[in-house]
Amino acid sequence: MSGLLAYVQDQQQYIGLLLLSHIQLTLLSVAIAVCIGVPLGIYISERERLLRPVMGFANLAQAIPSLALLGFLVPYMGIGAVTAVAMVVLYSLLPILKNTCTGLRNISADTLEAAKGIGMTDMQILFKVRLPLALPVIMAGIRISSVTAVGLMTIAAYIGAGGLGTLVISGIQTDNANMILAGAIPACCLALLMDFLMSKVETAVTPVSLRPASKKMSKESLERTRQHHKRILAVAGMIVIISSGYLLSHEFLNKPDLRIGSKDATESVIVGNMLADLIEAKTDLKVERKLALGGTMIAFEALRSGEIDLYPEYTGTGYSTILKNKLRPGFTPEEMYLLVQQQMRDTHQIELLESFGFNNTYVLAVTQETAAKYHLKTMTDLTRVSHNLRFGCSPEFAARDDGLPGIEKTYGMTFKSVNNFSGTLMYTAITSDNVDVITAFSTDGLLQKYDLVLLEDDKNFFPPYYMLPFVNGKTNAEHPEIAQALSALSSAIDDTTMQKLNYEVVEKGRDRAEVARTFLLERGLVKPEDFKN
Repeated sequence: MSGLLAYVQDQQQYIGLLLLSHIQLTLLSVAIAVCIGVPLGIYISERERLLRPVMGFANLAQAIPSLALLGFLVPYMGIGAVTAVAMVVLYSLLPILKNTCTGLRNISADTLEAAKGIGMTDMQILFKVRLPLALPVIMAGIRISSVTAVGLMTIAAYIGAGGLGTLVISGIQTDNANMILAGAIPACCLALLMDFLMSKVETAVTPVSLRPASKKMSKESLERTRQHHKRILAVAGMIVIISSGYLLSHEFLNKPDLRIGSKDATESVIVGNMLADLIEAKTDLKVERKLALGGTMIAFEALRSGEIDLYPEYTGTGYSTILKNKLRPGFTPEEMYLLVQQQMRDTHQIELLESFGFNNTYVLAVTQETAAKYHLKTMTDLTRVSHNLRFGCSPEFAARDDGLPGIEKTYGMTFKSVNNFSGTLMYTAITSDNVDVITAFSTDGLLQKYDLVLLEDDKNFFPPYYMLPFVNGKTNAEHPEIAQALSALSSAIDDTTMQKLNYEVVEKGRDRAEVARTFLLERGLVKPEDFKN
């Protein structure tokens, strides 16, 4: 607990900004969902032919896994807050639609007949009878959607939208429990607060005359109560409008000169921060950091579409995962670089800058006990006994041609089971005997901590994975100073150095931005005065 308090105290400003962003995103999402769901619910409540298909669509949207929905939306909407809000809106529609329809359709027929009998029009009946009577049920749906939206918005961090999920995801990637709790606890508290506030709004919109206590109230008291509730609703509406306006203005009006992205791996975030620091120090460009975006294709699609201007990527990943080339053993680093550079330029108008110098290739790792038991030194040795062993890897590795499918084809391996984990959780899995074999990277920081045996890739299956900047071609042409600024990192980081930098984060718990800047300062690539502003 002391570690958590120390972390919160040290990062309180950063956590506060993420909390504010989370609140703004949530309020905007719920407001849009209400503006869509309530009118649509009113419309379809009297139209049976539309009721089933619309409700079916809402059910389908909620049934899709949230990460899958994000992956579907990113190619069409890009990364950032807009896509995150769209995802949460789709998930929030079902409770609002369902409760709106239920509330309106369950009003007593006698009540409606009486309203018609005194000469009320359809619109008067809707606004003076049906909606007031249905409001408690409608608000119950909005209340459910609001609480759900708080939790769903945590995954917005996967596409650079910010919010408290940034801390949770970063904590998982770096095995930092304090960081996870610093994001999860405020999110839980926010959900409880949202539920409380929505309960107050629910009470405020419930017609006073429908409350049991109203029978004992005087006419003057009833009127004061109504006015009080109107003020509550007005304040709530102003909060939503102001928050939404601030978020939208920041998203669309406050455009930076350059947006630097990264994938969600610790190493990518560290290097992404280095790139941002160097450009800020060596140029006059205004930089926005869109780091920890998720997997390869999310980051690359963001680059290709112009959502970001550059991000650090590996030559081997570019060759196989992005360009879909068939793996061919025996590539030299230079051959791989030239081939990927040419294909990226011709196919996607993306330029490759100079390599940072380290090769973070894949390796398979086992414990000392497993290696001794089965006499494992190479991946060919592993093939003999793979059917008895449990394999752990990331979801991305399990689907990549240069991952598990390629290994199975090249070496003829067939594992007893395949389990998916993210980041450092693979090390937890193998040390707790949940799996027997895991994937690792040659620059993993935790290789310094766990005494694992790295199996030799004796058939040279894995291609070179040298990290370097992938830059949008248009950006590179407009701002040649970017390449000049980043040339300072050319061959400046070897495998051992990168491993140490990763270790500082995953084991010592240091902030990735801090580790990146410290490295640049120690190497004399930037000066402290470069960041005074």
